[in-house]
This record gives sequence, C-alpha cells and structure tokens, in this order.
Amino acid sequence: MDMISLAHAAVVPVILANLALLASSRLVTCIRLVALQGAVISVTPLIFESGPLTVHTAVLCAVALGLKGVVFPLLLHRTLRRVVVRHEIEPYLGYPLSILLGILGLLASLWLAGRLGVPAESYRSFAAAFAAILTGLLLIVTRKKAFTQVMGYLTAENGIFLLTAVLAPGGPLFIELAILLDVFVAVFVMGIAIHHINRQFDCIDTDRFCSLKD
Repeated sequence: MDMISLAHAAVVPVILANLALLASSRLVTCIRLVALQGAVISVTPLIFESGPLTVHTAVLCAVALGLKGVVFPLLLHRTLRRVVVRHEIEPYLGYPLSILLGILGLLASLWLAGRLGVPAESYRSFAAAFAAILTGLLLIVTRKKAFTQVMGYLTAENGIFLLTAVLAPGGPLFIELAILLDVFVAVFVMGIAIHHINRQFDCIDTDRFCSLKD
C-alpha cells in the first residue's frame, strides 16, 4: 500500500471519531473514542516520514502512543470513577446540531486544504486534522461538564499533532515531546480540578459557576 492510500485510510477513524464525539452523551464512550483517535494519530508520523525510519520518528510515535492511547484514557477513567458521573446532560448545543456543525467543519476543512494547495497525499489528512481541531473547540464551547471539555481539549490537541505530522514531518523531537508533556500536565491538572470541583459543589457543570457570588 502506497503513502497516499495509507494516509487516506488513517483519516477515516479520525473523522468518524470526531462525529461520534459530537453525537455521544456517554462519557465512557467519549474516553474510548478519544483514545482510539489518539492512538491512530500517534502513528501518522510514520506515514509521512520521507526516507527510512529514523530514531526520532520512532521515539515520537512510541511516546505519543503511550500517552494518547494509554496514559490519558487511564487518567480520565480514574477521574470519572471519582466524580461518579456517566452522561453529559443537556449540553448547550443539541447533539443533532452538533453533528451538523461537525460535518460543516469537515467540509470547511476540505475547502481550506484545496485553497492552500495541500498536496494530494496530504489533502485528506490536513482536512481531518483541521476538522479535529474544530471538533475539540466545539466540545469545549458547547458542553456543560468540565469532563467533556477536557476531552474537547484532547481532541483539539490530536488535530494539532496530526497537522504537525502533515505539514512538518521529521520536525525537531524536543519540540514535539515538549508539546506532549504540556498536554500530559494539563490533563493531570484538569483531572485534579474536576475532582475538587465535584467534592466542593457535588457537580461538574461549568454553568453552575455563574451562580457564584462574591
């Protein structure tokens, strides 16, 4: 299978995960979708690597796969058990409209890739990456629970990682690993914050903060 076919095959689960995240109300399902998407995206630098496999690319993919496919999901599952919540209830934006916006975001990403003249072997991957970023931002803005917003943050980072693999294959290792470390710290801190919010207010709906008074 050539590079173009591999790239096209890799973006299918990424796009499906984007739409499924917008359609799902079950937090456990969302965690699994983010983990699957992250695992697939973690190996995309191998597809866009020009020439023989380098130690740099192998280390990057291994670290990314370990964090996105194992560590992050475990942290989220652990936090989910502590806060005792399983569903995203009454999001700001309904699920059908969220899916529609996700599809429009994908179409806009395809249009942008065409306008920027992205090569054929990277065209769909670029669009999928940009659509993942938009999906993550949509989850952050339109969902009430802080837990779902954390997964939106992870989805956006997945898109950024894929976009980096498409536009700058073989980039400096320390920069990419530093980004992954920042995401790891952010997820860890967010998990702690969600746990303490739930302990103090018995709820992790961010719209409840509007009722706080000085």
